[in-house]
Amino acid sequence: MSVFHFKQFDVANDVSAMKLGTDSVLLGACALIPEGVRRVLDVGTGTGVVALMIAQRTGGTAQIDAIDIDAPSVSEAQANFAASPWRGSLRAEHCALGDWPREKEYDLIVSNPPFFDDSLLNPDSRVSAARHTLSLSYRDLCAYASETLSEDGVLAMVLPAETQKALVRTAVSFSLYPRQITLIRTTERKRVRRIVACFTKRRCECREEEVTMMEGGEYTARYRSFVETFLLNL
Repeated sequence: MSVFHFKQFDVANDVSAMKLGTDSVLLGACALIPEGVRRVLDVGTGTGVVALMIAQRTGGTAQIDAIDIDAPSVSEAQANFAASPWRGSLRAEHCALGDWPREKEYDLIVSNPPFFDDSLLNPDSRVSAARHTLSLSYRDLCAYASETLSEDGVLAMVLPAETQKALVRTAVSFSLYPRQITLIRTTERKRVRRIVACFTKRRCECREEEVTMMEGGEYTARYRSFVETFLLNL
């Protein structure tokens, strides 16, 4: 069994369509969490790692719903949740976002959505659904969040850096406004590769920060400040 060990929980990583990766860890660590958060929705949960990181950050006080269209991924997330210290606060369901109830109100919606629009589809249909916007787009997420976020709620996504302008335009069209954008580069010489973008219903000044992960073969102090409470052997 492939198991990734975090400081406070473990993540089995055998059957999920999308394996645990840096993008999910970045989202779990960098997403803004509103004060007094009560309900959280993790869309496309995969192994459940983002939901588990949010559970750790909230001390298990928030109820976290995690959904995925891939049944084996949901089963693995359920097992990971059951083995965690916050098992009573986490639940995973086999469900598409379009079929998930819209009458619920969420204080935080997080997603590591598929983002390949034009590349060739992976021959593995499960991996293809996890990676390509045929199954879920950031427009879908913005539309859902515009209806279900609480007044001070946050929508947080991790996406390729080149999507930033289109993502912000789309979010604003649904009356969601950028509050914090973290731009991630692996090393100083590399271009910004990923963004963690957080949106709210309230217009506000957007805080933008660049974070370099590695310098001289070691993790930078800034990157460590995000992930050191989660990751072993930094």
